[in-house]
Amino acid sequence: MKSRVEDTIKRHKSGYNCAQAVVCTYCDLLDTKEQAAFCMSEGFGAGMGGMENTCGALSGAVMLAGLKGSDGNLEDPKTKGKTYQLSKEIVKRFQETCGATICKELKGIETGKPKYACPDCIRTAAKIAEDVLFGEENEQI
Repeated sequence: MKSRVEDTIKRHKSGYNCAQAVVCTYCDLLDTKEQAAFCMSEGFGAGMGGMENTCGALSGAVMLAGLKGSDGNLEDPKTKGKTYQLSKEIVKRFQETCGATICKELKGIETGKPKYACPDCIRTAAKIAEDVLFGEENEQI
C-alpha cells in the first residue's frame, strides 16, 4: 500500500480534527463510508473535546483497529481479543514514539514544554496504523 500519511495532514489542514484526519484517510480500506467515520470520530478530537484525555490521532488509529479486527457479528462477537491486540500495539508504539498518549501532555499544557504538535501526532498515529494494520507485520499480530 502506498503511504497515506501526508493525506492525513491534508485533511487536518482542511478542518478535520486529529481523530477524523486519521480514521477518514483509511476508512475506505476497511469498507467504511467516510461520512460515517467522520461523524463517529468527531467527539474524539482535542483529547476527547478538552485535551484532558487520549490524543485524537491515537483514538483515530484505534478506531481503525476496530474496523480492521472486528467481525461485526452482533449476535456472537468473537474478535475482541484480536482487536485489543491491534489496539495495544498501536498505543504502545505511539507511547514509545511520542512519550505520552494524553493530549494535554503532548501539547505541554501544564509544563509549557510541548512534546508533539498535532501534525506530528497525526503523522505518528497514521504511520503506526499503516504498519500495524496494513503492513506485512500485521499478519504476526
